[in-house]
Amino acid sequence: MKKIFRIVVLMLACVGAYAQADLTRSKISFEIKNMGIKTGGTIDKAQANVQFDPAQLGSSKIEAVAEAASINTDNTMRDNHLKNEDYFDVAKYPKISMTSTSFKKKGSGFVGIFNLTIKDKTKPVEVPFTYTSLSSGHLFKGSFKINRRDFGVGGSSMTMGDDVTINVEAETAK
Repeated sequence: MKKIFRIVVLMLACVGAYAQADLTRSKISFEIKNMGIKTGGTIDKAQANVQFDPAQLGSSKIEAVAEAASINTDNTMRDNHLKNEDYFDVAKYPKISMTSTSFKKKGSGFVGIFNLTIKDKTKPVEVPFTYTSLSSGHLFKGSFKINRRDFGVGGSSMTMGDDVTINVEAETAK
């Protein structure tokens, strides 16, 4: 009986050490060249479950989901075009998701390997990021590039670049 009690106490202590944290604030922005000019926007609605401990990278996990329909380029006509089948096809694929598979320390920051899913196409991406402990929570900042064609976004447009830079800034509560 004492052994079972100890195991339960140990399990509860571990759960407390890896308490889940949800986003309190997030900003997802992207940049791409179109006709040689940098253009971009944001994805305004995202949720995440963050279980990140810099001292326990092997058991850390981050899962995030963004609503593709919340794309915002400050141009309603362009936003509606991006929601069509040729781009994000938000009626059929309403969510963009990222799930971590591993983390490692690199310099003063970290690198996460994530499975990124857009339009039901999943590719691994490497995301270098910083982690800062704040009085109110934790701040994560990262940036990475993807090839839009890997995810079937934008068809074979000759005027639009293939590389998209994605910047993520997320804050979680303690």
